[in-house]
Amino acid sequence: MIGMLHGQVDSIDAVSAIIEVGGVGYETRMPSADLASMHAGQTVKVYTSLNVSQDAITLYGFASLASKRMFLQLQKVSGIGPKVALSLLSTLPPERLARAVADGDATALAKAPGLGKKGAQKIILELKGSIDLSQIEGASPETRSTEDTGSEQVVEGLMSLGWRQQDAVHAVQDVCESNHIDIPLGDDDVPRVLKLALASLDRGR
Repeated sequence: MIGMLHGQVDSIDAVSAIIEVGGVGYETRMPSADLASMHAGQTVKVYTSLNVSQDAITLYGFASLASKRMFLQLQKVSGIGPKVALSLLSTLPPERLARAVADGDATALAKAPGLGKKGAQKIILELKGSIDLSQIEGASPETRSTEDTGSEQVVEGLMSLGWRQQDAVHAVQDVCESNHIDIPLGDDDVPRVLKLALASLDRGR
């Protein structure tokens, strides 16, 4: 079992990153916010979960241990597989997702593509009271400080304007790389990146 990768980002697309470790490139599917916080050439530590199905072997990766724990916890719900679990973590960061389950907030969960209201209610029914919030929300200050909430804000802003999540994440990555804007984004960079990403998406129409 591959539980963690520590290496250099070779490339990133809308749904995955290739991380080189010891000369081997691991294609790793990750939440959109984690992908938005990475760039080619960056050295990263990614917590992973290997999924083996009849037709594919897929490696899923997460920037924090809390995200990985939530990913595994979600799959304990009957009918929830890794794709939907990843969609949830691309929609809500792990601490907000855990809080939504604890508070019975089906509306927040149902925003994830591929889930729906009934699926959200099922997650709450089966997981409420069983998620250890201290493990999810009790991330160290160092871990929290590396989370790229700025990029998340930009992606959410673009999605609120009608853009698809994958397109929004890709646009943020592109404008940050082409304009030499450091990731994670500072609060002062958010309006600029939002404006640049919106202009980039409009040009691509």
